[in-house]
Amino acid sequence: MAKKIELEDMLRMTPAEVAEVFRNGHPIKTEQLDNTQYLGIDLSMPAWFHKYFWKTFRKTFYRDPQTGILRGWNVKLEQTGWEGELKPKRNSKGEELAFGHYHVCSAAGNKFPRGWQGADYLDYGVAGNPAFDPAGLGYCPLVAVNEGSTDLLLGWEVFKIGGVFVPLNDYWLLKNDGPLGVIQPVPGK
Repeated sequence: MAKKIELEDMLRMTPAEVAEVFRNGHPIKTEQLDNTQYLGIDLSMPAWFHKYFWKTFRKTFYRDPQTGILRGWNVKLEQTGWEGELKPKRNSKGEELAFGHYHVCSAAGNKFPRGWQGADYLDYGVAGNPAFDPAGLGYCPLVAVNEGSTDLLLGWEVFKIGGVFVPLNDYWLLKNDGPLGVIQPVPGK
């Protein structure tokens, strides 16, 4: 049995090691994601990006009882790190700043770059994001870091423009942060 990989292990890895963990990732039991939220930590963007934009974010998973679709969205966080209290950024109405809505989809039968053949991906193009939102191009594979566990997930940033994939060398880690707090409406509804 392989040694369990912990959050701290992932944070110390080189980009090549993170990519290797992704390639060796495991399928997710998606029903275990229902109505949960995760702390997201970018593992690949340069320090200047983290300084001016973000390193941490929240990613959510909500099983819509009317459609049965497992959907989600990202939430901007105050950049206080991943060890302290996680505070969402809010708009002038006090609402969490959500963006980049997606559906969790089966990867079966789809071709992905670099020969990836996993089980699930996040499809941002079907979730109703506004046309001007570049997140709508996301077609991001998602794997479990440790077999049989949804405590740590690893995503790979891939865009799909028309039928052309644009894979980035950008990976993000998701650490389970408990039950979903706020349910965002479907964009445009």
